[in-house]
Amino acid sequence: MSDPTTVKKEAQEEKTTPSEYMTLRVKDKDHNALVFMVRKATPLKKLMDAYCVRKNVELNTFVFLFDGRHLRPEQTPDEAGLGDGDEIDTFQHQMGG
Repeated sequence: MSDPTTVKKEAQEEKTTPSEYMTLRVKDKDHNALVFMVRKATPLKKLMDAYCVRKNVELNTFVFLFDGRHLRPEQTPDEAGLGDGDEIDTFQHQMGG
């Protein structure tokens, strides 16, 4: 049988341990946003692919930016400096000269 103080301590540790998930908002030029819950260690390609599927667009036609910096598909949210609730901007690549 478990000691009640041990169970209580484990519950407190669970609450103070940072979550491995974060919520990110991806918005387009019209400020329409989609919200995604992602793991901090998952490559951003999964989020980018999911966004493009929902918008019915090709991944290679968009660029994803955070604070003016290009996000690379192989980066994780942690590597890119993203935090819970941050917004990622999307822009369509410009064609022509």
